Amino acid sequence: MATLFKDVLILDGSRVEAERGHVLVSKGRIDKILDAKETPPSADKIVSGHGKLAILPGFVNAHTHAAMILLRGLGEESPLMEWLQKKIFPIEDKLTPEYIYWGSLSAILEMLASGTTCFADMYFSMDRVADAVLQSGIRAALCRGITSGEPGKVEKSIQENLELAEKYHGREGLITVQLGPHAPYTVPLADMRKISAAAREKGLGIHTHYLETEGELKFIHDKLKLTPGKYLEEAGLLSVSQLTLAHSVYLNPDTIFAKPENVTLVHCPCSNLKLGSGVMPLETWLDRDVPVALGTDGASSNNRLDVWEEMRTAALLHKGVTRDPVCVSALEVLRMATYEGARAFGFSRKGMIREGWVADLVVVDLDKAHYIGANEENLATYIVYAGSSADIRGTMVNGKWLYRNGDFPTLDKEEIIQNAREAREAITR
Repeated sequence: MATLFKDVLILDGSRVEAERGHVLVSKGRIDKILDAKETPPSADKIVSGHGKLAILPGFVNAHTHAAMILLRGLGEESPLMEWLQKKIFPIEDKLTPEYIYWGSLSAILEMLASGTTCFADMYFSMDRVADAVLQSGIRAALCRGITSGEPGKVEKSIQENLELAEKYHGREGLITVQLGPHAPYTVPLADMRKISAAAREKGLGIHTHYLETEGELKFIHDKLKLTPGKYLEEAGLLSVSQLTLAHSVYLNPDTIFAKPENVTLVHCPCSNLKLGSGVMPLETWLDRDVPVALGTDGASSNNRLDVWEEMRTAALLHKGVTRDPVCVSALEVLRMATYEGARAFGFSRKGMIREGWVADLVVVDLDKAHYIGANEENLATYIVYAGSSADIRGTMVNGKWLYRNGDFPTLDKEEIIQNAREAREAITR
């Protein structure tokens, strides 16, 4: 079934300005892009924009812990380690695979409604997260969070992660799988080397937290007697097919890799601000052409799963920190929120609006007061600075509507919310 978006504004992170035209979606792909003056092709379904709808690539939440929506609001306004050790870890011990399933589905409702078509998730009971992904039709990059503990725990978690990859990597074109060591301070260096070796052997990427806080930097310097760059080398992380470093607040561009082709940093501005962790030197990484994607982190630390808000925050935050209004542009953060996350997790031909690319799209309503004055030339700045995810009319993955005008065609919203509510009550008793 073909869908025609007729007379819409087309924008992605590679365009200097938006284009007014028609977009034909067929068999899960963007089949044709035509100028507005050209006669639109026929289609089974037509979405008429009259120049008042915008089509964007779907957002990619490049770092989150979806089921942690069940822990939202716990341990508020605490430092990271206190928040983790006193509030989060004890509650997580009460989570069951079924709770994680319903929590993940609830998070997917949130993400679809805010334009996210793909998310990168690190948690446990990841087979149930995969089930939620396949049921909804959203795209996801999944890894089992690996931490040290009693003897054999790391090896067991690695095996679970590899089994996840064996069962789900590439499944229906919706899922990729990475290995997920939590962080240097929860995974001993020797175990990190084991994980890197397993990733190399299986051709899998690695998704890990890195230098989220100043305390982590001190740990690497004082306990391990390494620099951050040397740690990545010693742990074997730089030799895997794709390395994704979430947060990277204290990763210094002056003392680290020049331009690794296999490394993507994930900026989580709202979570890092809320936890008082600090601010990534984003403008320097962009100046050096190091790929940076955007993530929300979990809803228990952010507390939202809204990549559009991360775009706006990233664009504004660094202007203020550097006192430079042009250090990070609207188009750069749009590219970070779409293409860079998709590329980092192995989803090819996704994140731009181009013929032959995957039809993971977001429809934005421009017929609102805060878009008065928006046109092809300035649409990117209106989207990032004036708009919000409340403007989203529809979210499409593989050419299929997963959210449209408040409805979720593939999911039972009421059932999901009720079961997620019961799970929350059970773990907080």
